[in-house]
Amino acid sequence: MISLNINDKAYHIDADPNMPLLWVIRDIVGLTGTKYGCGVAQCGACTVHLNGEAVRSCVTKVSRADGQKVVTIEGLSQHNDHPAQVAWNQENVPQCGYCHSGQIMSAAVLLRENANPSDEDIDSAMAGNICRCGTYQRIRKAIHLAAELQRKENASS
Repeated sequence: MISLNINDKAYHIDADPNMPLLWVIRDIVGLTGTKYGCGVAQCGACTVHLNGEAVRSCVTKVSRADGQKVVTIEGLSQHNDHPAQVAWNQENVPQCGYCHSGQIMSAAVLLRENANPSDEDIDSAMAGNICRCGTYQRIRKAIHLAAELQRKENASS
């Protein structure tokens, strides 16, 4: 039995310890915001947070997450109001939208670690997330906006 904390909710999963975390999240727990893209950790569509770090859930064995804290796009914020989520909407980032839960999860880690990222910081942090529609300029613009929203939020707290 594997014990998981996903989005602050406890789960006891009877699964093969080698099963990718992605399939546990989607098929067993039923949270479908995290997407399957490539299955080899190259596209970033499956990005989730494991103890606060962005990981590719398609290649992360569920045994690695045993007893750990997992956050999916559904748990990033209570009301879809994380600064990255707000900025993504304001900047109309998604085209097809498939990659964006992974993009937002990667951006959230960047913003936690760097409150004022440069274009180079953003490009470096987001390099592992592929957008087949090519919305990279909008992604960068949204991350700058999210950083600004986050700074304003922190200043008013």
